[in-house]
Amino acid sequence: MLARLSIRDIVLIERLDIEFSRGLAVLTGETGAGKSILLDAFALALGGRGDAGLVRHGVEQGQVTAVFDVPKGHPAAAILSDNGLDDASSENSGEMILRRVQLADGRTRAFINDQAVSVQTLKAVGSALVEIHGQHDERALVDASTHRRLLDAFAGLEKDVAALEKLWEARRAANALLEEHRAAMERAAREADYLRHAADELKTLAPKDGEETTLAERRTTMMQGEKIAADLREAQAAVGGRARRQAQRRGAARRPVDLALRPVRRAARQPVRLHGAVARRLRDRRPGHAGPRRRLEIRHRQRRGRVPPPHARGADRGRAGCRACHPERPAAGADGADLRLRL
Repeated sequence: MLARLSIRDIVLIERLDIEFSRGLAVLTGETGAGKSILLDAFALALGGRGDAGLVRHGVEQGQVTAVFDVPKGHPAAAILSDNGLDDASSENSGEMILRRVQLADGRTRAFINDQAVSVQTLKAVGSALVEIHGQHDERALVDASTHRRLLDAFAGLEKDVAALEKLWEARRAANALLEEHRAAMERAAREADYLRHAADELKTLAPKDGEETTLAERRTTMMQGEKIAADLREAQAAVGGRARRQAQRRGAARRPVDLALRPVRRAARQPVRLHGAVARRLRDRRPGHAGPRRRLEIRHRQRRGRVPPPHARGADRGRAGCRACHPERPAAGADGADLRLRL
């Protein structure tokens, strides 16, 4: 039976707590007093359809809690067990608490004995606890899922139905166990096929004593050979790369030297003519030849009349001329011959 109904922030109700006693309870009031609001809130706690319009204006959520005094073995307790929920009716004075929270954004949350459940589970438990009759509400007599239970109760076959349900559960458990055994037999058959195949392969292979050790040693030797070959390849690549790098460095170092020696090589392929001051410098450095300072002194004396010119002193007129009188003329013969040098 319904023991208590608590409503918080639903439509016009800010806070309401109603205690119900055993027997018939009647709520009366004028039109607009709020009787329909109580029924709508109660239906919400039983798993009815939620609506954001049920939340009181200015708050974020509303809540309805219905507390039932449920005897042991009630169908609602069986629904909880089928859904893996704890049945607190045998521990807490036979109470079952249904709570529904309606949020202002339209979402809802459902709880049974402070355990979160789906709305469908809450509706199933609520249908087992309460039957609402109204002018436009659904009636249990037209619900096909309740017809068999009503007929069994009318015929007094409730105990036979309970025994049949137990037999059906035992049969279903036996079928499940049979399926498990069949699956195990199939796994065993597959494993036997694999073992037979492995045994045939071992017979064909014909292993010998100590063969595994020998194969392991050969495998180790092959692995070492592969490692040595890899090391040799790396060394060859390193040496080849070093030689190429050295050749590149030599070419890079030779290039600027070649550029610097190019004019020298070009000049070495052609004769070099020395004229003017170079020829004079070479002539002046011959043994017995007067240097520039001596020539200047002779020239100075000639101007002052102390030393006659060379041709006046009986110098050979067949020569090219006097260098003291004609310094601009190049020396002829052995004194002024053009000198050619080849590098």
